[in-house]
Amino acid sequence: MLRIFKKYYPVRNIFFVVGECFFIYASVLTASLVVFGPGSFSFNFGLLLKIFLITFVCQICLYYNDLYDLKATNSAGELGIRLLQALGFSAILLAFVYIIFPKAIIARGIFIISICLIIMLIVSWRFFYSMILSNGIFNQKIILLGSGDVIKDIRQEILDRKDCGYTLALEVPEGIDDMDLSKPDGVPVFCKNNFEGLSDMSQFLGIEKIVVGFKEKRRILPTKELLKCRVDGIEVIDGNDFYENLSGKLTVSSINPSWLIFSGGFHKSTMRRFMKRSSDVVLSILLLIICLPLIILTAILIKIDSLGPILFSQERIGEKGKSYFIYKFRSMVENAENLSGPVWAQSDDDRVTRVGRIIRKLRIDEIPQLWNVLKGEMSFVGPRPERKFFVEKLKEMIPYYAVRNTVKPGITGWAQISYGYGASVEDAVEKLNYDLFYIKNMSALMDLMIVLRTIKIVLFGRGAR
Repeated sequence: MLRIFKKYYPVRNIFFVVGECFFIYASVLTASLVVFGPGSFSFNFGLLLKIFLITFVCQICLYYNDLYDLKATNSAGELGIRLLQALGFSAILLAFVYIIFPKAIIARGIFIISICLIIMLIVSWRFFYSMILSNGIFNQKIILLGSGDVIKDIRQEILDRKDCGYTLALEVPEGIDDMDLSKPDGVPVFCKNNFEGLSDMSQFLGIEKIVVGFKEKRRILPTKELLKCRVDGIEVIDGNDFYENLSGKLTVSSINPSWLIFSGGFHKSTMRRFMKRSSDVVLSILLLIICLPLIILTAILIKIDSLGPILFSQERIGEKGKSYFIYKFRSMVENAENLSGPVWAQSDDDRVTRVGRIIRKLRIDEIPQLWNVLKGEMSFVGPRPERKFFVEKLKEMIPYYAVRNTVKPGITGWAQISYGYGASVEDAVEKLNYDLFYIKNMSALMDLMIVLRTIKIVLFGRGAR
């Protein structure tokens, strides 16, 4: 298992992406041999760079068409459609590149031959990889020890994600009365007083990891058995730590203050704050300049479409609980909450104007928040700022909700790209799970990854209301 941004990724998943890169490169190289002929082909560094450009563009388009999301491509028809879309986008992007840099062109006919080879090889490669996942080849065998809620969450996460890299070899509840009758029949259960025989059973099954999550926080650990497992080379890990690394979020219903206190993360060094603030200032200035034509056009369309101001401002709660006014392009009718009071936006909200639907879908309404970033009230990446009315209510209902306000709110964030829009208390809890993960593990590289995934979401208009 590899840990990237504090999440577990099976090595085979990295191998899958790298393997696909190799097949795309090999397809274009083979097409070049066909066009130029084996006799006239010799080592040409410039040609290899051109092939790398095509490979890079193709793989970026595969990513942006969700071809590395196995849930989105779980059928042959969906895979075929998305693959053709990705290759079509690749052709368009490469055409623009070739117009700007004509010397990057390899030769006519190569791309057509390459597409045929790429489709054949990628479909075959994905069929092979799907068989590996279905049979659990290279999966790590783990034991779930305990009957806490986090154990149920881990089990569900593993069963929902066939590419997670784990196989549930055994469950060991705290007692017979704690057995979860709703669990799938395929997962065997081992139950014995004081967990006797756990180490021997682990050795027999070839277990690589034991995940511990007791229902009773003060329960005495089966020290003897777990110590024997540990010295035999089996990793023993806390359930909340494992779930965090597996899912990319925390669970406010399971964690306790002592876990938050003694777990790693929450680093906020002066240098990290300086680098984050510096990048915020530079990027907000650049984007305000680049987006100036779009800002003018949007302002004109809003004014033509409906009565009211162009900009919409609203009080939000920021870092350290300080209030400030957030700025957006107005996407709803003027005084939209006069009758309803403070409410979350809903799908197909009738308060949204015609232009508002477009700018909300494309996230154009968020552009004025660059001014909030420039002023230092917000950052590009962070938890989304919430209104004081909702903050006060949610702090009373949800544990650790105030932790969101220990960092600057952001235009985009880990919760936004992982969960989407929320319009209920249940959604607020789930988004807090992701926000806590971000606050605990925030870094410059994680911010960059969030921005890249945000671009993907904006391009396809997902999650807006």
